[in-house]
Parts: sequence; structure tokens; C-alpha cells
Amino acid sequence: MNELTIGKLAKKAGVTIDTVRFYERRGLINEPARTQSNYRIYPEEEVAHLRFIKKAKELGFSLNEIKQLFKLQDDPKASKSDVKEWTEIKIWEIRRRIEDLSKILSALEQLTVSCDGHGPVSECPIIGVLSGDLEESKQHHP
Repeated sequence: MNELTIGKLAKKAGVTIDTVRFYERRGLINEPARTQSNYRIYPEEEVAHLRFIKKAKELGFSLNEIKQLFKLQDDPKASKSDVKEWTEIKIWEIRRRIEDLSKILSALEQLTVSCDGHGPVSECPIIGVLSGDLEESKQHHP
């Protein structure tokens, strides 16, 4: 059995030592054995485990969702359809976020067009809208 120190594990998995500790505290990876001098010693399998977490995070899964994916992976009764369902839910959430971000982008673009970029901040229609003073910003820039 090949054992790794926390530094070697982190390097092989492409994460930081702090990330390894964080995932350990959150219960995403098992607490490792310790040497007599109290150094953490991880089994080689944890490299794949950390890479899984890293890739799942890159795809937008939260740490709680990743925990659920690990539970599915370890559940002999789980099926591909269970994993697919989790992924479809994630797709729906991402599409909803994209819609929300598109609305925010459109609103910010409209605000930017309303401001000519000249004059004092007190007359800025963007500040007027953000302050909730729509009428005053309309008076300064019809």
C-alpha cells in the first residue's frame, strides 16, 4: 500500500494542502492515519477521490451534492438513473442561473446606456437607480 503525506497527496491531486484539510473537515475525505510524529498519511486512493471532488466542483456541484454523489457511488442499490437525475437537476439549476444572469446583464447594460459618463456623481442616473431615486435620475437625463 502506497501512502502519501498531505503535501504529496495535494500535489498529485492538483489541490492545495488547505483544500485537503478543508475536505477532511467537511467529511468528503476520510481522516487519515497518523505517524508516530503525528503526520497525516493518506492512502493512494485518496488522489482519485480528490480529483473527483475537484472535477465535480468545476461542473458546478456543491460540496453537499458531491457528498450525495459519493453516497450513490457507495450504494449497491443505486443506478445510473440516480446519477443522471442528479445531473439533470444540476443542468436545470444552471439554466435558471443563466436566465437570472442574463436579466442582470440586460439591466446593467440599460443602466450604462442611461449614463453619458460626464459630470458629478450626484447626477449619475446609475447611482439614482441604485439609490431607488428613479424620478430624480429621469429629471437629470430624460
